[in-house]
Amino acid sequence: MASQQQQQSLGGSNRIVAVNVTPPNNLHHDASSNPQKQEPGWRKFMAYVGPGFLVSLAYLDPGNLETDLQAGANHKYELLWVVLLGLIFALIIQSLAANLGVSTGKHLAEICKAEYPLPVKYCLWVFAEFAVIAADIPEVIGTAFALNILFKIPVWAGVLITGCSTLLLLCLQRFGIRKLELLISMLVFVMAACFFGELSYVKPSASGVLNGMFVPKLSDHGATGDAIALLGALVMPHNLFLHSALVLTRKVPTSVPEINVACKYLLIESGFALFVAFLINVAVISVSGTICASDNLSAENADHCTNLTIDNATFLLKNVLGRSSSTIYAIALLASGQSSAITGTYAGQFIMQGFLDLKVKKWIRNLVTRCIAIAPSLIVSIIGGSSGASRLIVIASMILSFELPFALIPLLKFSSSNIKMGPHKNSRIIIIISWILGFGIISINVYYLSTAFVGWLIHSNLPKVANVFIGIIVFPLMAVYIGSIIYLTVRKDTVRTFIETKDDPRIDGQLELSLDPYREDLIDIPLP
Repeated sequence: MASQQQQQSLGGSNRIVAVNVTPPNNLHHDASSNPQKQEPGWRKFMAYVGPGFLVSLAYLDPGNLETDLQAGANHKYELLWVVLLGLIFALIIQSLAANLGVSTGKHLAEICKAEYPLPVKYCLWVFAEFAVIAADIPEVIGTAFALNILFKIPVWAGVLITGCSTLLLLCLQRFGIRKLELLISMLVFVMAACFFGELSYVKPSASGVLNGMFVPKLSDHGATGDAIALLGALVMPHNLFLHSALVLTRKVPTSVPEINVACKYLLIESGFALFVAFLINVAVISVSGTICASDNLSAENADHCTNLTIDNATFLLKNVLGRSSSTIYAIALLASGQSSAITGTYAGQFIMQGFLDLKVKKWIRNLVTRCIAIAPSLIVSIIGGSSGASRLIVIASMILSFELPFALIPLLKFSSSNIKMGPHKNSRIIIIISWILGFGIISINVYYLSTAFVGWLIHSNLPKVANVFIGIIVFPLMAVYIGSIIYLTVRKDTVRTFIETKDDPRIDGQLELSLDPYREDLIDIPLP
């Protein structure tokens, strides 16, 4: 039976909440009393394959496709280095999220709930929910655009269909997480095949692609804005909550050596999945850049290249597919939007369960998070139509940039904390690199949002009184925002989530073992 121990200091400054858990029979393994045949390494690795591919969809959603298309049309191959840098950073932080889940048995939302005071916890939950909504907007609208191209369905009706279809596809969870992972992987490969096929036809300059990938360059202010938009679309806060939770669908052994092996396999799997995502992003930018820079471009297509969106990009595939181009492009967009919408709903489900600990049925959580996520897209598409929906994608990208610190900073702190991770905490070099990159991304986003707002305020056509009134409201809010980032950064962790136990020599330490009754489809990991 599990023994529980709670400690709290009189001063309250070093709060300790720890649970000493004796693993259940299906997780506990004594190598001396129950010898098992050594499993091949590839079989152990295959047991971990899945979470990285689901997470990588956030780097292939319709919002990413739109920023890729615009970056290629406006700057050809110049911004490929931004995609490379962004996905290297994504690999680092996604591996930290996976390590946090494997090493502690809890995902990021659950640890935030245990660590922070009640007001901070609810603020982080609200920010996380807004991040899910903002991430879901391009996915829902992109799928609605695809349905409009294929079947001439109005965008607002496509939004409703997308919400319902996502819930139906999530029913695959009843047959095991592997079925859902397989479906999403198939959708990703459909999208990749479309753009790789076009890439082989347009034959972009190899030297130009390599130069854009490895030689950083920003030719003008427009390139700077597009580079920041690319980074904002690549690094998404809800993905950190999602990855730390998805690894818990595997029954990971609890000994320190086996946790280290799990972290290694998850890093390899995430690296491969993000490399595939990188290749697809490069293909989209290269196709867009090559075609829009062509001397044989018609006047109509030249106008499209000036303001390229996911709604008017079907002409990019006409070179190789002719009249079928719009259909194939719509299928690629549908695959991108539908698969990423599934993972967005998954993220919302884990966030709500982690922060609020709601003991409700899974389908109810899915329904609630789906309704919350599609509401803004539905309202805007009804009022503003396709043009309003396209503008909403830009606003969603800005919201994601704003929300990023409230997921990234807790992750960086927890994964570098001895009381959170024990012997599995980040090495010194990883701590330095991750914090430098993290604050670099955060600083760029804050600077971009601040200058964009100030520029809008200066050039707006509103009366001066209205501008002053808006400034009085917004600038204090910006100060609060920066103060919140500083608070999360300097606040000392007080909850110990890693404890030493002497009950079993195989178990050097374990966070409160997460036996969530809603995780019905755990996958066994072979033990040595």
